[in-house]
Amino acid sequence: MENTETLSTRRAAALESRRRFYVVTCGLPARVRPDLARIMFTVGSVGAVTMPAHLGTLVKAHMLEQAHGRVGPIVSHPRSKRWTFLVCPNLPGDIALFAELHRHCVSVVPIGGEVALPSPLDSLIGYREWVCEPRDGFRPAGTEVIDAVRCCVSPLRR
Repeated sequence: MENTETLSTRRAAALESRRRFYVVTCGLPARVRPDLARIMFTVGSVGAVTMPAHLGTLVKAHMLEQAHGRVGPIVSHPRSKRWTFLVCPNLPGDIALFAELHRHCVSVVPIGGEVALPSPLDSLIGYREWVCEPRDGFRPAGTEVIDAVRCCVSPLRR
């Protein structure tokens, strides 16, 4: 049986390995929060748009139907049934936009906000998991995700 110190060292190594993948391969400004044993990033060079999973499913499908057919990384929060789309942060800080999105339970994570990324063991405890795992530095424009949200919630679509 492994002692606590060895197990802790293995968890720290797994966190660091995953963080390194996020930084080097995916271009995400990830860091380990040792107090939470989580991998996080602060919104700034990468943005985030969060919405209910049922709407996220529609948005993902809509984006895949477009000419480029890519969605970029999407994090699932299984317990709260929400998805977070990682995006290029080109959204205006417009109160009218935030109010429009709020009506559909969609939010733009503000600059300086923290986003948790899936970490080793997260899926085993239902904390975070990838809907679409990043393979490179691609992220759609935030405006592209918002346009897809608008299309999916439009009464004409129903």
